[in-house]
Amino acid sequence: MNSSNCIGISTMKPCCRILSSCKGSSFFGKCNHLVIDNLSKPHSKSDDIHRVSNYANRVIGVRRVIDSNRSAFYGSDSNWRQSRILLGFRLNRETRLDSVVVNVASDVRNHSTSIEAQVNEKSFEKFYIQGGLNVKPLIIERIESGKDVAKVEEEEVRTDINDGSAVNVKHADTYLNGECVSESPHERELSEVEKEAWNLLRGAVVNYCGFPVGTVAANDPADKQPLNYDQVFIRDFVPSALAFLLKGEGEIVKKFLLHTLQLQSWEKTVDCYSPGEGLMPASFKVRTEPLDGRSGEFEDVLDPDFGESAIGRVAPVDSGLWWIILLRAYGRITGDYTLQERVDVQTGISLILNLCLSDGFDMFPTLLVTDGSCMIDRRMGIHGHPLEIQALFYSALRSSREILTINDSTKSLVAAINNRLSALSFHMREYYWLDRKKINEIYRYKTEEYSTDAINKFNIYPDQIPSWLVDWVPEIGGYLIGNLQPAHMDFRFFTLGNIWTIISSLGSHEQNESILNLIEDKWDDLMGQMPLKICYPALEHEEWRIITGSDPKNTPWSYHNGGSWPTLLWQFTLACIKMGRPELAKRAVDLAEKRLSADHWPEYYDTRHGRFIGKQARLSQTWTIAGYLTSKMLLENPGMASKLFWNEDYELLENCVCALRANGRRKCSRFAARSQVGL
Repeated sequence: MNSSNCIGISTMKPCCRILSSCKGSSFFGKCNHLVIDNLSKPHSKSDDIHRVSNYANRVIGVRRVIDSNRSAFYGSDSNWRQSRILLGFRLNRETRLDSVVVNVASDVRNHSTSIEAQVNEKSFEKFYIQGGLNVKPLIIERIESGKDVAKVEEEEVRTDINDGSAVNVKHADTYLNGECVSESPHERELSEVEKEAWNLLRGAVVNYCGFPVGTVAANDPADKQPLNYDQVFIRDFVPSALAFLLKGEGEIVKKFLLHTLQLQSWEKTVDCYSPGEGLMPASFKVRTEPLDGRSGEFEDVLDPDFGESAIGRVAPVDSGLWWIILLRAYGRITGDYTLQERVDVQTGISLILNLCLSDGFDMFPTLLVTDGSCMIDRRMGIHGHPLEIQALFYSALRSSREILTINDSTKSLVAAINNRLSALSFHMREYYWLDRKKINEIYRYKTEEYSTDAINKFNIYPDQIPSWLVDWVPEIGGYLIGNLQPAHMDFRFFTLGNIWTIISSLGSHEQNESILNLIEDKWDDLMGQMPLKICYPALEHEEWRIITGSDPKNTPWSYHNGGSWPTLLWQFTLACIKMGRPELAKRAVDLAEKRLSADHWPEYYDTRHGRFIGKQARLSQTWTIAGYLTSKMLLENPGMASKLFWNEDYELLENCVCALRANGRRKCSRFAARSQVGL
């Protein structure tokens, strides 16, 4: 039996039939919601085909009919093949494809996904798609029946084959700003370790309806209980995406961004309660399910997880932030800015920002989140205002300011972004920064100060200073603490947050230099035999029992509690290149390179100096592999790093929104803000 694909076009009113058969209490359950974007546009002679693709900004639904003897799911180890995309209803000999396409295009025009603004005088404008985001998908289907079916010219794709695995990449994506990237005759010969890493990365690719949409978290064939490691995580895919982008293979990233966007705002619930609109899933899984009553027919289904299945049932705060950051990286590396200009993409960005920038009870410009909402996805005492979230939040805000189309509908949103950037930058630099001078200041704090001019604004008690800290911070180094709340400072060093402080210029130039100085000075503690420690020091003894809840996976110097994570290499490399110190990154990469392949690319390492493979670490961990490859490519071509980091914006602090007020109440010091940028 021949295979065929059908595209379903989502509009605001039915013009065919809805592929939805929700049964039971589970939102997804039997719901056959399928997601596909309009990227797979065949090079057809018919202009109408392109016209439909251009109008279908939010396209949902793919069905294929396959031979029962053939694998229903195109696995990552199968050869990727060219596909024919067929548009239209079931056709007979008298029916012309042209008329079907025109009717569909007309219907899409009548019910377009235009953005409208709904003004709220208490906040910035709300953005939404007319008719709502959770409109049921409509399916326009056709089963291939022979010569009488109107044909569409096959899409021309380039296939990079490597031991039976490959990534579909259009020719256009092999060029960056007009220059060929992936086929350069001067490209150096890859080492055996790099070749192995690329084979493993390509082997981890997940296909959806015949096209690559991401990479699984881990792909160890010996693992009989993969849990959720066989899913595509937004956070985990970022280093994979950058590796493919730097290799000149942008199609998989483009499809990933659009497919995850289609999953945004699904009303998954825990105990009858739904999270806020705009939430991005932590991960998704591609499932192949048989069609009811149709022997030999199957469909690919994207099943997202918004936290309702996660450890602790915590919704991911960082997924939407990573998605925006990756969207910016895609445009800057490929030079293809049409993706971020799409109506649905612009709407998706706005929904994420609305969720993050909404007014609440909090007095601080930082994001208030619960434990387990980021890379540290278990109870580790990071609830409140953890550094990692603030650094990613700042990066996503700066990305959004570059990407958002400014018009009457977005003016209020852009103003809210600028205000938050100014306040967040000042807050983090002023109150999260810690060096020997600041420690001595805290040591002499007076408490119970009640006024707007208080020095000890958060009522921090000097006895909170831990004994290990006094002798650990070097004379020439410093860092941003892990958390700040009333009467509480988390003095632990969190690597990811401090690295992104450098990458995004959340810290001043002097602070960024000091962070790298501290890492170099404390190399044995933070790098050891396998870089990099996720945090330092580990929680031990009674502190571990109380804060982690006696978590057997987060025992001292393991997993999130002081474990070593090789995936952090690419971010450290990016930070070092930005600050003009690539030798530090090369030293770390060389250190990891000695063991990663021999140890089968573990997820993390245990012990104080990272000597042993983690006791529950997965092997063939994809973001370990991708982090290594991305680091190698950035070091080889440092110029590409400039497309991924942010330079200092000297207007942010100057425009601090909480400067002197007319009533004389000093919220923060404009002079202090000016001094941070040397004005």
